[in-house]
Amino acid sequence: MIHPSAIIHPKAKLSADCHVGPYCVIGEHVEIGDGCKLHSHVIVGGHTKLGINNEVFPFASIGLKTQDLKWKGGTTRTEIGDGNTFREYVTVHSATSDGDSTRIGSHNNLLAYSHVAHDCQIGSNVVMSNGSTLAGHVIVHDHAILGGLTGVHQFCRIGRMAMLGGYSKVVQDIPPFMIADGNPAATRTVNKVGLTRNGVSEETQGALRQAYKTIFREGLTVAKAIETMENDLQQVLELKELIEFMRTSERGLAR
Repeated sequence: MIHPSAIIHPKAKLSADCHVGPYCVIGEHVEIGDGCKLHSHVIVGGHTKLGINNEVFPFASIGLKTQDLKWKGGTTRTEIGDGNTFREYVTVHSATSDGDSTRIGSHNNLLAYSHVAHDCQIGSNVVMSNGSTLAGHVIVHDHAILGGLTGVHQFCRIGRMAMLGGYSKVVQDIPPFMIADGNPAATRTVNKVGLTRNGVSEETQGALRQAYKTIFREGLTVAKAIETMENDLQQVLELKELIEFMRTSERGLAR
């Protein structure tokens, strides 16, 4: 299932049931797993590994050299899990420093023109809508959703089950389980629809709603908000995750 117009380096490693469409280019250090489908005009380069059942649409570019001007050479990697979809013109760049990797988990949906820069770490079941952009070293946790044309600053984190509204400018961390929107983005409310879709109980949602009020509506410092939540709220797993996310934030919360 390799089109005769595709250009594949003889040392590239492709599983027997890959589909490689017209005019694709695959580099020397690329590994592509079972069931992957590259439609046409796809470029996969660098030291890049794709797991199984990934689908890559025309003009996507995966694993090429970072755009970071600090790049000094060496071996950098791009590691991609299983069942991901990369739509038209998606770009995923390799890491900057020798030995480092850009990583994308499994079952993610990257829509047209979205961009994953060097050293980003994306979990699983993430949706990046059209034109959404991650700068370098961004971390996106599982089940997060980024609205169209969203831009995320370097070293920011997007928490699990968080949702970003379209055109948002993210310059600080977005807490898990919340909705954020705006320029600059601010946390607006609890992501009730996302929580419900992912099977989070109403009891836990209630605890997260109270946590939202404590963090974002009572004028407390982050340290005081954490203390209040630990003393006054039921310690469900999701609340503990939220507190730990706040404790480890280096850029601060988008409040």
